[in-house]
Amino acid sequence: MVAAIVLFRLYTILGRRTGHEPQPPVQRAPLNPVAPPAAIEAQPSSNGLVDIQIADPAFDTPKFLAGAREAYAQIVTAFAAGDRAALRPLLSPDVYAAFDTGITSRSGPAPTLIKLHDARIVGSALHGRHAEITAAFTAEFSGDAGKNTVTDVWTFDRNLDSPDPNWALVATSGELPE
Repeated sequence: MVAAIVLFRLYTILGRRTGHEPQPPVQRAPLNPVAPPAAIEAQPSSNGLVDIQIADPAFDTPKFLAGAREAYAQIVTAFAAGDRAALRPLLSPDVYAAFDTGITSRSGPAPTLIKLHDARIVGSALHGRHAEITAAFTAEFSGDAGKNTVTDVWTFDRNLDSPDPNWALVATSGELPE
C-alpha cells in the first residue's frame, strides 16, 4: 500500500511544469547588414535641444546661456579693442576672417558694450555629432551717436565628440530667424 501511494505521488508530480525548465529558443529574423557609421548621412534633427541633451547628457541649457552671455561680452569687447589673439579661440575660421577684416577696415573708435540686456535661445539642431545653437542677444552700446540698442543673432557650434567643452561662434546675423 505504501508503494502504491509513493507511485501515485510520483505520477502526479513528474508530469507538471514548475517554471524552472529551460525556455525554448526564440526564433529571430536574420539580421540585415547595416552600413558603417561613416556611410550614414547625418540628417538635421527637428527636436533641437532635446536631441542635444540626449546626445550629450552633460549639456545644461542655463549653463550654456550663461556661457553664451560671457562669450558675447568677450567677443564684442575684444573686437572693439582690436584684440585678435582673444578672438581667435572663440570664433570659427570664417567668422574670424570676417572680424579681422572688420578690425582692419575700421576707422575711428568702435562702439563699446554698456550692458547686455537679454540672451535667449532661438534655434537649435543636432547634425550628426555637431550641436548647433542659435542665440539672440539684446545689448546696449555707446558710440559717436550716443546709446544704441542692438539685437545680434549668433550661432554657436560644438563637436560633441571633442573633449573641448567650448562652443565656437560660427555665424552672426542681426535678424531673428523666422
